[in-house]
Amino acid sequence: MQAITQILAATDLSAPARHAVDRAFRIAAATGARCTVLHALELAALDAVREWFDDGVGELKRQLETRAEASLARLLAGAAGVCAAEARVVHGAPLAAIVGEADALAADLLVLGARGDDYLRRLLLGSTASRILRKAAGHPVLVVKAPPHEDYRRVLVPVDFSPASRGAVDYARRVAPGADLVLFHAYEVPFEGKLAYAGVESSLIEHYRLAARNDALGRMRQLADAAGLAPGEYTPCIVHGDASQQILAQEQELDRDLIVIGKHGVHVTEELLLGSVTHHVLDESQCDVLVICGRREAAG
Repeated sequence: MQAITQILAATDLSAPARHAVDRAFRIAAATGARCTVLHALELAALDAVREWFDDGVGELKRQLETRAEASLARLLAGAAGVCAAEARVVHGAPLAAIVGEADALAADLLVLGARGDDYLRRLLLGSTASRILRKAAGHPVLVVKAPPHEDYRRVLVPVDFSPASRGAVDYARRVAPGADLVLFHAYEVPFEGKLAYAGVESSLIEHYRLAARNDALGRMRQLADAAGLAPGEYTPCIVHGDASQQILAQEQELDRDLIVIGKHGVHVTEELLLGSVTHHVLDESQCDVLVICGRREAAG
C-alpha cells in the first residue's frame, strides 16, 4: 500500500478553510507526508477598476499579497509534528491554481474546506464541484466539514465492488491508519418495485433480496481479501435500500467521522448513479468526505 507523501491544502483564509488546513496538518503528522498550504489571489479584476484607486492598484495588490502571506505564516505555526510544511501564494483563478499546483506537486491528497468566505464556499456548490472532481482526477479530494479535534477514528467506506471501491478502501487505510473501518454496501433487487406492482408474492421478492445480500457479502469478502484486510480489521455492513439515503443513515447510526467514497461505478449506468450518490453525500453528510476520483474522469 503506497504511502501518502505530499498533501496540498487549499485555503481562502476563512475559518472553515482553516479547519481544512488543520486536518491536513494532522494527516501529514500521522503519515510523515509533506504539506503545502496554498492560497490563490485572483487580482486581475482590479485592473478593470484601476481608475477607482488613483493608479494605486499595484500597491493594493502588494498589500493583499503581504496580508495573505502573513495569514499563511500564522497557519504554518500550527503545523506541529509535520516533517515539512510550506505556504504558497499564487496569482490566478483559484480552480485552475489549485489543480495546477496539485499536478505540479503530484499531490497524493487535496484538502479543501466545505464552506468558505469566497471561492472555497462556491467550490462545492453546484456544477463547480463536478468541475474540480473532474479536473483533479488522480488526486483524491478530502472535503473537511468539521473542526479536527482528533485523528479520524470511525471511517465508513461505501463500496459498489468496482475498481474505485478498492481505491477507496486503500485510501481509507492511508488517511486513517488504525481507525475503526466499516465497509458498507446498499443493495436493491432489480425492478423490485415493478415486481411488487405486478403482483409477485412478497416471499419470492424476499428470496431475491436474500440472494442479492448473500452475493454482496461474498463480493465484500473478496474486496477485503484483495485489499489485504483480515476479518478482524473491518466490519461488513450490508443493507437493503437506496444508497444515498442509507449511507447518510449509517453515518449517523454508526457515528462516523469520515466517509471515503469512490466516484465511478462498474458501467455507464452505475457510474451516473454513483456520481449522483457522491454529490448527495457531499451535500448532505455532516462528517468529512474523501472522494477518490476515477481515472476516466481525467478526460472529461
